[in-house]
Amino acid sequence: MCRVGARQWVRDVLTQLYERRLARQLVGADVPRHVGAIIDGNRRWARATGLLDPNAGHRRGADRIASFLGWCDEAGVEVVTLFLLSTDNLTRPEPELTPLMRIIEGVAEDLSAPDRRWQLRPVGALELLPAETVAVLKEAEEVTRGRPGAHVNLAVGYGGRREIADAVRSLLAEHASRGTTLDELVGVLDVEHIAEHLYTRGQPDPDLVIRTSGEQRMSGFLLWQTAHSEFYFTDVYWPDFRRVDFLRALRAYAARHRRFGG
Repeated sequence: MCRVGARQWVRDVLTQLYERRLARQLVGADVPRHVGAIIDGNRRWARATGLLDPNAGHRRGADRIASFLGWCDEAGVEVVTLFLLSTDNLTRPEPELTPLMRIIEGVAEDLSAPDRRWQLRPVGALELLPAETVAVLKEAEEVTRGRPGAHVNLAVGYGGRREIADAVRSLLAEHASRGTTLDELVGVLDVEHIAEHLYTRGQPDPDLVIRTSGEQRMSGFLLWQTAHSEFYFTDVYWPDFRRVDFLRALRAYAARHRRFGG
């Protein structure tokens, strides 16, 4: 074994030992029901590894998603929301955006394969996406309906402000169809009424949000739902995100005392 290979072998063994230690520490700990993931750093990973095509980073990041969902399954997480593409990302140049759409379609097809357990739901302004992408996302939702695994939201063409605006529009349209006057609606309107029209309606709000790549901002991710969420930021680029990194996030979550403003 060469010297470089030996060092890598030692690192791998030490990582496995540390991973097992983390897993033991989490036995009996509080587990988040809903985990949000801002999977950032794909393009920077590609540049850091000397790859000229930024989509190589997106493809490597896409390959990481199924493993991540498997770790969530092992931990007992019930809902996962993956931030795959924001409304801001839709302004990227076509030569970059079109391959990214194909990668996202591939993610949906992979996660909805017959041997997968997850229930998929696309969340976002689907009307802004190419028709072929919408068709793939909706097909993935349909074929995974009723599967026994975690609910997985694929946030594509997603923007937190747009979601809230869409929820308010939906709420107004519903009450208009009932004949509710504006004065009557103003008199009864509560936050729960808006929550019932969000893309994630019927699901618990995220307990934990993980963002990779070292950035410490939300980028419009689930602005309404994360009012009381815990956040975990890591410098690791998404394509390099490992189970040990996920367990660290769970350990940090378990160590926090959630007061919900109280």
